[in-house]
Amino acid sequence: MLPTLVQVLKRRFDNTKYSQDKKELLMRTIRFAKSLAILAGVMLMFSAPGVARAFNISGGEGQSPTPTPALPRPQPNGAASPAEYFEGLEYTPEQKTQIDKIHQDAEMKRAVVAKDDKLTQDQKDAMLVGYTHLEYGSIFKVLTPDQQRQVRHRIRAGKVADQATQKTQTPQS
Repeated sequence: MLPTLVQVLKRRFDNTKYSQDKKELLMRTIRFAKSLAILAGVMLMFSAPGVARAFNISGGEGQSPTPTPALPRPQPNGAASPAEYFEGLEYTPEQKTQIDKIHQDAEMKRAVVAKDDKLTQDQKDAMLVGYTHLEYGSIFKVLTPDQQRQVRHRIRAGKVADQATQKTQTPQS
């Protein structure tokens, strides 16, 4: 939409006679529209894939052991829940504290959504899924590079298994 706006403004600028003040104003408007389009693109590029990218970052070394709390949630398509990817990891006391805080914050947000009467059930479900993605994205960032590598490996293995299952279930003609 913004590139179209810039094009329209340029056409209007080129096809009509304006005073010098109006030309300067239109030039500033065009520059502003271009800057706004660039800013919107940059914001979209860095905000939306941030959580998804959290599961695709490469890493380094591990730390002292502590078992992972399991909070699996069933997935509608039968895929593994995000919690399952984190099972079996051993956390440091600092990681445990940070992860507990992340879980508490996420639960508070979920409770607010569950009590909101203005939202439809579909909207509530979408928000809850979003909060779950944000929660596990935040937990992923707390992990050491080696732990992140383990989680990414589990995610990839799960995707490969899902693809193999889909291939065997899809009838060949």
